[in-house]
Amino acid sequence: MKIEVWSDYVCPFCYIGKRRLELALEQFPHKDQVEVELKAFELDPNSLPFNGESIHEVLAKKYGMSVDQAKQANQNVGLQAETVGLTYNFDGMKPTNTFDAHRLAKFAKTKGKAATVSEKLLQAYFMEGKHIGNHDTLAGIAEESGLNRQEALNVLQDNTAFANEVRSDEAIAQQYQIGGVPYFVINSKYAISGAQPLETFIGALQKVWEEEAPKPMFQDLSTEQDVSCADGSCVIPEKE
Repeated sequence: MKIEVWSDYVCPFCYIGKRRLELALEQFPHKDQVEVELKAFELDPNSLPFNGESIHEVLAKKYGMSVDQAKQANQNVGLQAETVGLTYNFDGMKPTNTFDAHRLAKFAKTKGKAATVSEKLLQAYFMEGKHIGNHDTLAGIAEESGLNRQEALNVLQDNTAFANEVRSDEAIAQQYQIGGVPYFVINSKYAISGAQPLETFIGALQKVWEEEAPKPMFQDLSTEQDVSCADGSCVIPEKE
């Protein structure tokens, strides 16, 4: 089973959805046969690097609400995050462009570290108040994940490095008409939109497995073994 996950590193529901999928997989008896692939998605490709505005101020401007209303909305999201063990630090968040963070994750994928880097990017933004649009910060995350800091920095300083990989994910998202994240595509056939309840993920995994897993052609009604020939030889039954 393959699960492709489109998400962005400044999307609070993406981190919640990621955790719920992980919790569902922990309960899934066939989890060792599930591959999870992370896909890039930018909520706002035109967003600027962090300019000092808080996430509350950014949301207030975007949705035409007061800062207090934005804080209340964020608090409600934070309560959802707590249900999966995440503690969001909204006051410390630094809204920024995430294109370079996605490029770093694509570089990490070539080193077998995509999952580790992606988790650390989310943790850095939502919990640690780090600026994940800053190259030094990103290089530090790469180093913490077991990658070479200078190699990661070289990738980040080359604006073309792994850019096509990010754009390819986003182009596929457009083809799938994905307008919001997180978005989960299972076996290129089933989809889950948003940070659905844990039970939804558990049910989806079981449903897809039952429908897609290979099944034996026949139901075996045999009652005895060693009464047939195979591989050019036969088992000789012992005399009683």
